[in-house]
Amino acid sequence: MTTIILHIEASAGICSVALSQDGHVFFERVNCEEMSHAKVLAPFVEKALQTADEQGAQINAVALSCGPGSYTSLRIASSTAKGICYGRDIPLIAIPTTAVMCVPVLFREDIDENALLCPMIDARRNEVYATVYDRALNVIKPTHAEVVTEESYKELLDKQPVYFFGGGAEKCSKIINHPNARFLSEHNHALAKSMMPLAEKAWFEERFEDIAYFEPFYLKNFVATKPKELLKNN
Repeated sequence: MTTIILHIEASAGICSVALSQDGHVFFERVNCEEMSHAKVLAPFVEKALQTADEQGAQINAVALSCGPGSYTSLRIASSTAKGICYGRDIPLIAIPTTAVMCVPVLFREDIDENALLCPMIDARRNEVYATVYDRALNVIKPTHAEVVTEESYKELLDKQPVYFFGGGAEKCSKIINHPNARFLSEHNHALAKSMMPLAEKAWFEERFEDIAYFEPFYLKNFVATKPKELLKNN
């Protein structure tokens, strides 16, 4: 049975949409302009749906990169994905953003067999959102917010190589100096096309979300702040 999935990744600065069919990505749109999701996501999705409809291809599910990431970006992406699922009566699949980031790294041939993978999302200031996986994407250390120090991953690094990558890894490369620490500079962002193998696996295992109650994984609560000018006047 043919499986067609619409993939949406808009958890942070990069916005991307893809369509896959049985292990092959046949449509992709990517926008690298920071924080323009409200402007570009809807046209990307509309073009993807149009492409599928023109080819007589029935979309079976929507896969969403569900965070952590930017609160506003995740809200926009989640609302869009849920709207499509409601409108087309198809299931929603949620894939952790850090797992999506691991996919292209797993296809590299220069990764040690016993290595751990640590995707890092820049959480601004001195903080990152990070998860540690093994090469089968089993969670070794759950997703967490952390101000990284030299000792943060020492227990793991003492046992095996750990590959750090993502938008938050660069600033950590100046802090973590362990000989087993490996930093990959070219895998900085999650992309919709990378969701394909994880989303298809979830589809066949029927791991779907309750659309009515689903919320993205924000990790931290959104805190609205007043502009500095207003604070000075109060």
